[in-house]
Amino acid sequence: ASDYVTYPIDSEEVKRILDTIQQQRRQQMELEYLRDGMFRRKAASVGRAKSPVMREVHRQISSVAPTRTTVLLQGETGTGKELIAGAIHFNSQRKDGPFVKINCAAITETLLESELFGHEKGAFTGADRRKEGRFSQAHGGTLLLDEVSEMSLMMQVKLLRALQEREFNRVGGETTIQVDVRVIAATNKNLKDQINEGAFREDLYYRLNVVELEVPPLSDRKEDIPLLTRHFLETFAAKNRKEIKGFTPKAM
Repeated sequence: ASDYVTYPIDSEEVKRILDTIQQQRRQQMELEYLRDGMFRRKAASVGRAKSPVMREVHRQISSVAPTRTTVLLQGETGTGKELIAGAIHFNSQRKDGPFVKINCAAITETLLESELFGHEKGAFTGADRRKEGRFSQAHGGTLLLDEVSEMSLMMQVKLLRALQEREFNRVGGETTIQVDVRVIAATNKNLKDQINEGAFREDLYYRLNVVELEVPPLSDRKEDIPLLTRHFLETFAAKNRKEIKGFTPKAM
């Protein structure tokens, strides 16, 4: 609900409200377009890295991107796993399809199934309409499951079935939905340790880990610091309307 009108209905007021909603919708679409464009540029910056370890990562991206293979990205928080996933997507044949992201750690267990697979109207309290899940939204493109290690064992079972069968049911639904989605999973935890602790399913691990790509921390690729600092300088200088040209040698 965006607004409301009261009786007796004034047609001019309705028109004004609809014009406002349309303008807001247009602005939102433009914002999403700009964000997508900025993300594409950020993802492309992976290939400009100077360090040998990141050049190796880029070589692996070039190798795996054209395939349909499921990829597991492992690395510390903040190493750029989302950008790596974006680079894989935008260098693949799916680049014109959607790139959909979901952070599994940011959603409660009870809502995660609905977020992934969608739900039917009336499936649970508050489900007043049908909702498409992230798998459906990513049809023809790529789905990034970030922090996949945070899923409960029950959700891991449901994810495993979706990956094996390439189909699923919405929460509260009986219709089987088939999708064409490439899955990239990312985690900052060692999944083999998680398996040994009983926190992660081994069969799901091998389903996700068709190709494993380790994203190195910045401490292993200090040659990339000048590239990153220039990027952040340009970003924040433009955002704050400052004319800062660069760094002193001492600062660098």
